[in-house]
Amino acid sequence: MRELNLEARPENLDRVLEFLDKELEELNCPRRVSVQLHVSVEEIFVNIANYAYNPTVGYARVQAEVEPAKDREPAVLVMRFIDSGIPFNPLEREDPDITLSGMERQIGGLGIYMVKKRMDDVSYERRDDKNILTIRKKITEDSDTVKSKAAGVSRKF
Repeated sequence: MRELNLEARPENLDRVLEFLDKELEELNCPRRVSVQLHVSVEEIFVNIANYAYNPTVGYARVQAEVEPAKDREPAVLVMRFIDSGIPFNPLEREDPDITLSGMERQIGGLGIYMVKKRMDDVSYERRDDKNILTIRKKITEDSDTVKSKAAGVSRKF
């Protein structure tokens, strides 16, 4: 397992994304999965940086480990975001009503909603006075991409 410890400040986001990129390079990660992970990691870290210790600054620990591929199952990237900030379980928030326009919708919740939709699993626990948010993502092409390739369709996003 690899680990990155740093101050939870928005300006440290680049370090977190570089940490992620090192993992993804070793996995030969498809671009679509890489983009989904980047968006999710950015959302999670920026929320920790902006809210976990407000108005002070604390530390965040980001862990990454790979569960190797086995028995036709792809490798899985597991990332944990650990902070000692105020207790907060983002998964308890009600999902936003995405059928409403941006003007009609309540502020907040859209970022974690996107994380939950893009990752294969998202979990939270509070242990030893720490928030621990874990995301899991299979390192494989999704079925829409596979179907498109099989049909000879090329899509860019």
